[in-house]
Amino acid sequence: MPAPKNSDRDRSSSRGKRNAPAGPGRRKSCFFCKSKVEEVDYKNINELRRYVSEKGKIRNRRISGACRRHQRQVAVAVKRARELALLPYVGEK
Repeated sequence: MPAPKNSDRDRSSSRGKRNAPAGPGRRKSCFFCKSKVEEVDYKNINELRRYVSEKGKIRNRRISGACRRHQRQVAVAVKRARELALLPYVGEK
């Protein structure tokens, strides 16, 4: 008697898994560390727009390339700028 086929396992293994890069890729350098910025300013809208997506979400470190310290400061600055209506909470539809 033949063994039953596991069609669920076959389908799930090909779907959803993405191939990870083989080696460690080159990390983006932090813009604020390069320009020797101590504190991220919430009033500098043009600089903060780089860290906000089209939908209005704050980009994560992996995409933005900011270091941990400056990413936290960017998040606080974006939230302050939103509160003062300098940046929108959501993107345009």
